[in-house]
Amino acid sequence: MIKGSCCCGAVQFELAEAPTMMWTCHCSRCRKVGASTLVFVKSEAFRIVKGRDKISTFEAEHPYKYDRCFCSVCGTALGEVLSNEDSFPLAANCIDEDLGLKNKFHEFVSEKPAWLDIGDKARQFDEHPAFES
Repeated sequence: MIKGSCCCGAVQFELAEAPTMMWTCHCSRCRKVGASTLVFVKSEAFRIVKGRDKISTFEAEHPYKYDRCFCSVCGTALGEVLSNEDSFPLAANCIDEDLGLKNKFHEFVSEKPAWLDIGDKARQFDEHPAFES
C-alpha cells in the first residue's frame, strides 16, 4: 500500500497500486496552486483514509477540466482527489514514499516563467501533448 498525506497530516490517503505516469505542468493555474508535478492514479486504487471533511475544492472553469482540491487546514495542494473520473491527477508532492517514477514530459512550457530552467531531459510541449500516455 502506498501512503500519502498533506503537510499537516489532516488529509491522508492510500493507493492500492502505483500511479501510471508522472509529468510536470507549467500552466499558470498549476503553478499558482502549488502542484505542478503530478501523477495519474486510478480512482479504484485511491482511498481517502482520513480527513475527507478537511478537503476544500476550488471549482474549475472552462477550459479547465478538474476541480483543484487542497487541505483546508494547511493549504497543501492535493490534485483532483475528489474527481469522479476513472483516473485523475494527484499532486506528486503528497506521496510519502519513492514511486520509482521519472518525469515523462513537461506540458504548457509556453507558460513557464522565464526564471525557471527545466533540469531534466523529459519531452517538452507548448500545450497538452498529443500522444497517449
